[in-house]
Amino acid sequence: MPLVTSTEMLKKAYEGGYAVGAFNVNNMEIVQAITEAAKEENAPIILQVSAGARKYAKHIYLVKLVEAAVADTGVPITLHLDHGADFEICKSCIDGGFTSVMIDGSHYAFEDNVALARQVVEYAHPRGVVVEAELGRLAGIEDAVNVTDEDAQFTNPAEVEEFVTRTGVDSLAIAIGTSHGAYKFKPGQKPQLRFDILEEVGRRLPGFPIVLHGASSVIQEDVKTINQYGGQMPDAIGIPEEMLRQAATMAVCKINIDSDLRLAMTAALRKYLVENPSHFDPRQYLSPARDHIRDLVKHKMKDVLGCSGKA
Repeated sequence: MPLVTSTEMLKKAYEGGYAVGAFNVNNMEIVQAITEAAKEENAPIILQVSAGARKYAKHIYLVKLVEAAVADTGVPITLHLDHGADFEICKSCIDGGFTSVMIDGSHYAFEDNVALARQVVEYAHPRGVVVEAELGRLAGIEDAVNVTDEDAQFTNPAEVEEFVTRTGVDSLAIAIGTSHGAYKFKPGQKPQLRFDILEEVGRRLPGFPIVLHGASSVIQEDVKTINQYGGQMPDAIGIPEEMLRQAATMAVCKINIDSDLRLAMTAALRKYLVENPSHFDPRQYLSPARDHIRDLVKHKMKDVLGCSGKA
């Protein structure tokens, strides 16, 4: 089975009232954990690669790892570029085997964002690749994304129809209160997604797949484990999972998860190495990390995204 686009995945998700998980990958163990979870849950998946991941692991290694996962599991997988900064990065991924790309022109003025997204669409569609764009800006820091609270901006529902029509994009990421990175909200702050904006966007774009970025929940057990075994993570609050589940029953068809995977891997690694200080074989300490990520992904698919059994 070859890599697939997300078109059919997201169409089914919209009609079924669930969301497909889009999980960021950086190495073999993370790819294995996510795809094994998808196979066990019979769930569709999108594997995302950021600019930082391409720099760390190299484009060709990540593509071949994902192709190996398809051959090993038989799970339909979309390989997606997360937060493409410009046309050239998107072109490189399109030419290099990706089946989906995101062009992030959200920091530009509306007309410039439209022009950039349209340029990517015109290159991608004839080559069978789908395109995601972003309207509105999420706060937070993650890889190459760095947006202050002052620069963040909710999506204006009045702009979405024109943007989608003029660009021809296949899905749209919107800003309704999620945030990039693990440090989303300080203790005492109350996370709140703007479901009124989401509802209005859904009304203006019936049947069109909406995407949520920055949707990790910052699993507190993993934060506690990291600190228990020598870490120094400050208290932080993520997006409550019940809010993500609600969004998945509306127009949101793709939910991005990255920080939760990093926390899970770090927690398992710290715990193992502290409890087994004489062990030095990477296979010994990476195995529990892989297992912990797999269990986390299964939980997200079954209890948050609602996509178990939907492959």
